[in-house]
Amino acid sequence: MRRIAPLGLRTRLIAAFLLVAAISAVSTAALTYQQARTAVLKQSQDTAVSTLRDLMETQAVSLPVDQERLDQIVLELTRRGKPHPWNVFAEYGALRSSSTGAPASTLVTEALRKQVGAHPHGAFQRVTDPNGTPYLTVGMPGVFTHQGATRPTGLTVFVTMPLATENATVEAMVEAAKRGAVPGLAIAFVPALLAARSVLRPVRDMRRAAQNMGRGRLDTRIEVRGADELAGLARTFNETARALEQSVSELREAETRARRFASDVSHELRTPLTGMLAVTEVLDEDAERLDADTAAALRLISAETGKLAVLVEDLMEISRFDARAAELNLDDVDLAEAVGKTLERRHWDDERVHTDLPGQVRARLDPRRFDVVLANLVGNALRHGEAPVRVTVATRPDPGGDRLLVEVADSGPGIAPEVLPHIFDRFYKADAARTRSAGSGLGLAITLENVRLHGGTLVAANGPAGGAVFTLDMPLEADA
Repeated sequence: MRRIAPLGLRTRLIAAFLLVAAISAVSTAALTYQQARTAVLKQSQDTAVSTLRDLMETQAVSLPVDQERLDQIVLELTRRGKPHPWNVFAEYGALRSSSTGAPASTLVTEALRKQVGAHPHGAFQRVTDPNGTPYLTVGMPGVFTHQGATRPTGLTVFVTMPLATENATVEAMVEAAKRGAVPGLAIAFVPALLAARSVLRPVRDMRRAAQNMGRGRLDTRIEVRGADELAGLARTFNETARALEQSVSELREAETRARRFASDVSHELRTPLTGMLAVTEVLDEDAERLDADTAAALRLISAETGKLAVLVEDLMEISRFDARAAELNLDDVDLAEAVGKTLERRHWDDERVHTDLPGQVRARLDPRRFDVVLANLVGNALRHGEAPVRVTVATRPDPGGDRLLVEVADSGPGIAPEVLPHIFDRFYKADAARTRSAGSGLGLAITLENVRLHGGTLVAANGPAGGAVFTLDMPLEADA
């Protein structure tokens, strides 16, 4: 069955059908052969035993029997053998006579002699000679009745009759069964195909329906035929698909509403936040002329307003990704120059960040989004890791086109194993107690979306010497 398991369901159904047909045919043939063989042999042996008994009853025997009379009995029994000619062996005391010239036959076994001595009505046995020919051996004692009792005369006759004809008949039956088995299995193949087709049609329909649902066509339904188990399965599938379509539709509507809400809120907050940022900048300039408590309050308001502005911008960016509205504005850039500008713009071009940049390597990518990706990775390393941060940029050949590899590694303690699976989740923070932080909790999520937009991957891990390592792998020439 393990070898059959990898085969298709159709093959297994047909094989099982043919196996049942073959077992039925073999069982029927075996039983028929056994019954027919028994009937053929029983008819021959019953005829031979009955004939020998009748012939023995017609023999007039005067005791004691001499050799001449013994030879006459053998001659007469030999001429009247049924159903086939037989060989006769007669024994009376020390006297022996046979139709073959041999005093005794090797086909007459000691077991048969004992049975004949114990049964006045005779006994028989089927034996095989050294050449493999089957024989029927019948032993019949001569008896007489005296005063109501049956007494032996001392005369015993053994008859050996070949069963070659019966054996040929049995072999012909076996050969006929063999010849009929192949056409029988060939005929059984047709209903096997029809049965497999009737069973597999609903299965194929269900497979196609499942494939369509996997492609997003949740309105797929299966036509229900009949009232059997497969029809019940089809009805269950349709009910499940209907419930799934309704649930997914509700989830999509809820997701759409949530995206629209986040986008609307972000847009509505953007304008007042712009005014608030302008006001806080003016207040920051005058904070030194105010008392200490008022100045501290102004600086706190300014810092929190800046964080809120960053959060709003990040929410708007995430909304564009969720709405599939984010686009790439590709341009040819020098990688070393692009990395340098990103670090310089944020004042990271000091001993805190070490770079290993290739020379004269250009890539086709979105400069603004690449700047966001690199700034988020380096900024995250500086905030949550330790300096120095190493930025390594390299390329590698690939059959589908050269790839760009960017690795950002810090010198901190690394990322906890339980945090790694959630490192790119939105609003996820490794330390649940840090409810407030300089970031919005969306930086790495936005970074991953930008990398995916370029057709690349971003992986977070821990370096062999400690520290977190972020590896970016993307095409050297992105496809818009």
